[in-house]
Amino acid sequence: MTVTYDYAGKRVLVTGGTRGLGAGIAHAFAAAGADVVICARNPAPASSGVPLPTGAAGGRIRFVRADVRDADDVERLFDGLDRLDVVVNNAGGSPYANVAESSARLHRRVLELNLLAPLLVARRAHPLLAASGGSVIMIGSVSGVRPSPGTSAYGAAKAGLHHLAACLAAEWAPAVRVNTVVVGLARTEEAAGHYGGAFGQVAATIPAGRMATAEDVAAACLWLAAPGYVTGAQILVHGGGETPAWNWLTSDEISR
Repeated sequence: MTVTYDYAGKRVLVTGGTRGLGAGIAHAFAAAGADVVICARNPAPASSGVPLPTGAAGGRIRFVRADVRDADDVERLFDGLDRLDVVVNNAGGSPYANVAESSARLHRRVLELNLLAPLLVARRAHPLLAASGGSVIMIGSVSGVRPSPGTSAYGAAKAGLHHLAACLAAEWAPAVRVNTVVVGLARTEEAAGHYGGAFGQVAATIPAGRMATAEDVAAACLWLAAPGYVTGAQILVHGGGETPAWNWLTSDEISR
């Protein structure tokens, strides 16, 4: 069965939309006919393989430079928007850094990017979304629902993001819906550095047998953005989760 969506005449903002999951989400909405605005601190590199559609594949994508951690930049970003139907708060991430061995400034910046920035964007988007009956989609992470050693501040921020979405869904109902896509282990252009290139071993820990793709996450976003009853929900896009370590350690079938 093929599910198609028609977002012609709709405007979608995707933060961090120049690469990875964000680029995949932006392209999915553009392919469905939406006018997509992506923002990031820097444009996509020419070598990224992420062209911006100009109408042949549906809608169009335009880039606006903005650091969503900065309230003034967020204000400037929205000054250029006269209407908005969907916000996808995707910008986020974190380097691997043990808390005891890294700076307070690093962890503050991680919290700002992954929790404060989505709050600032959603807050500024609210009047436009209320006028259109639109929605906010937060891109969360399984790091926010289970221990995240090495990225503790990131995990804590994502846990806060999940709760923020639930709170905003209650505050802004019924005019604006707010939902979260909780993403599991994902394969993007940045994943090789994070997982050490061990994609086969990582995929083996996932019941679905593979890591999530940008297309998987985009499909969930397209569904959540469509008008409907769902709000305050967390949609788990994690392929069934991750097999617990004890299961591997006690299994006779482990390849050594």
